[in-house]
This record gives sequence, structure tokens and C-alpha cells, in this order.
Amino acid sequence: MPIVNTYYSSEKQKDMVLSHVDDLKELIAKQLTCNEISLKTNDITVRLLHTPSEGMIADMEFEIFAHAFSERVEKQDDICLAVRSHIMKNVPELKDVRVWLVLSELGHSWED
Repeated sequence: MPIVNTYYSSEKQKDMVLSHVDDLKELIAKQLTCNEISLKTNDITVRLLHTPSEGMIADMEFEIFAHAFSERVEKQDDICLAVRSHIMKNVPELKDVRVWLVLSELGHSWED
């Protein structure tokens, strides 16, 4: 299932995004739902990772890792822009946010 690595450089930034994690998961589930798979918020993992600001190119950065279904590939830039817009709107204290969608083949470690 999709993983979102969220990189921040201060506790204040962490607190700002923490209050929006549920909304973020809902948006990402909606954006990544396609003909091949329908996602719900509990299918999305959001990780908050502290990193020094000297190594970052934006106030906050997001890497979304998900399977490369063709529909996602076709709209990958739109997905990134929708997530960026959502964060910028809901956390106006951030001056810049960058979002990357990394689409690849996917294996997993569980059985139904």
C-alpha cells in the first residue's frame, strides 16, 4: 500500500502537518484510487521524518511511494500538484512544499 515519507526540519513544522495527517491520507487515497484499485485512508502510511533544513530544497517535502498502475502514471503530475496545493492551503505557514510521486513495481510481505 502507498507510503508517504514527510520530511520536516523543525518541531513546529511537524506539529503543523501532524494535525492534517488524516486529511492528507484521505486526499492521497482519493488521488491514488484508480480502475485497478480503490484505496481507503487506512491503506495509506504517513511517516514523519526529521531532517536538517540544510539538506532540503523546500520547507517540507513529501515522497509518495506507490505501485505504477497506468492510470497513476498518466496523471502523476496532477497527483503531486493536488497534494502540494492541499498542504499549502491547509498549512499556510509553509512557504514552499515539494511533492514527488515514485511509481514502481511492488511486492509485499503479507498474505490474505
